[in-house]
Amino acid sequence: MAGGGFAVADAPSANYGGRVTFSVVVTCLMAASGGLIFGYDIGISGGVTAMESFLEAFFPGVLRRMAAARRDEYCIYDSHILTAFTSSLYLAGLAASLVASRVTRAIGRQAVMLAGGALFFAGAAVNAAAVNIAMLIVGRMLLGFGIGFTNQAAPVYLAETAPPKWRGAFTTGFQLFLSIGNLAANLVNYGTARIPAWGWRLSLGLAAAPAAVILVGALLIPDTPSSLLLRGRVEDARAALRRVRGAKADVDAELEEVSRAVEAARAHEDGAFRRILRREHRHHLVMAVAVPLFQQLTGVIVIAFFSPVLFQTAGFGSNAALMGAVILGAVNLGSALVSGVAVDRYGRRPLFLTGGLLMIACQVAVAWIMGSQIGGDGGSAMARGYSLAVLALTCVFSAAFGWSWGPLTWVIPGEIFPVEIRSAGQGISVAVNLGATFVLTQTFLTMLCSFKYATFIYYAAWVAVMTAFVVAFLPETKGVPLEAMGAVWERHWYWGRFVQPQAAKVAEGELP
Repeated sequence: MAGGGFAVADAPSANYGGRVTFSVVVTCLMAASGGLIFGYDIGISGGVTAMESFLEAFFPGVLRRMAAARRDEYCIYDSHILTAFTSSLYLAGLAASLVASRVTRAIGRQAVMLAGGALFFAGAAVNAAAVNIAMLIVGRMLLGFGIGFTNQAAPVYLAETAPPKWRGAFTTGFQLFLSIGNLAANLVNYGTARIPAWGWRLSLGLAAAPAAVILVGALLIPDTPSSLLLRGRVEDARAALRRVRGAKADVDAELEEVSRAVEAARAHEDGAFRRILRREHRHHLVMAVAVPLFQQLTGVIVIAFFSPVLFQTAGFGSNAALMGAVILGAVNLGSALVSGVAVDRYGRRPLFLTGGLLMIACQVAVAWIMGSQIGGDGGSAMARGYSLAVLALTCVFSAAFGWSWGPLTWVIPGEIFPVEIRSAGQGISVAVNLGATFVLTQTFLTMLCSFKYATFIYYAAWVAVMTAFVVAFLPETKGVPLEAMGAVWERHWYWGRFVQPQAAKVAEGELP
């Protein structure tokens, strides 16, 4: 019995002679590019809301507070309409992700990614042409529908396509592209902030570029073997598997294993959402909810969205705050690369634990600096040295997140679900992620205004809770084939009491 789930050395594994081929690398990179649109939006939103030309056009009340002679630094940006601009995307994404789980089973992962790219492209066009807040919100909702579709399909596509030995590295590619999109957005904001009157339009309109990348990418890749088998396209599934595994792989043996899992899924395809509520899937449901929820409760999303606002609160000027966001984006990209190398060498749990401890330390330190320098009333100015310390601590926090909860939130849900509930499980996971993001982005500026520096203590406490959760309840899944994942949960000290053994499933006719 694996205490805390670490011991998986005797987990069943299969080697069908597949290797990392050029085709599987290209295919996974194209699928992972779905992260570009999410990352670009995260970066662009916070930067645009710090541009005076944008605020003057849509949120003049914020500008008036900025011009006040005596102001509370914590409360300058506290505007419900301003946060609605940012958070409306995630409400739309939540709805789209739940719909996408059913659509994915009907038309496949590739087609859903294609639809997501098209919707995001349309949203970028509407936002760039916006003349009032209503147009901004409509554009944001179209972007949300696009993100909901791609976030549901792309991580599952990667998990189903990548070789088991390197599945973690390939699936972290989604976070890598998310980080690239975020860095690109911060660089765009830094440049367009110098364009008076219409720079914000360029920032929002350039979201069409990452949308075009995912559109082209989705057109060039095949669907996954599992998805093709679910729709009865056996020969297409064989060809897709041969393409990504190479000529020397035992494609027929692997296809047979996938086919058995798919047949079990087809027997229960009419009730995937009801099925995931069963006792035997308790661990799947808990992880589908807990992992994405905890990711948002690290506080990273508000730092990512509002980093320019945060740095202005910490004493940086407008342009310096945007450059601080660029530095933060570069750190996040570097840490995503580290995660891609380390996740299949050291495993998921060590990355979660080291990242969690570092994030706690950084958030407590930021809270202390802001409390001692700005004070509880937000009326004091922060010395430059302390402002630089906040930037440095935020970068370390971002790096720790970037090798732990950032990429692994996409890796874990993408690999733990059996095929009969995979679309439903991923749909729930993405919906929880986007729903939590909506709530946090809608409330963060009000929380910062009310809690002041204690906001960061609040998030540090949550990181402590989630780190303890990983220690106790998340087993190590490094190198375990998707079809053999059930055995890992069977041996877990806690989840083993809920899991129905494979032999029992065969006896009851649930598995062929």
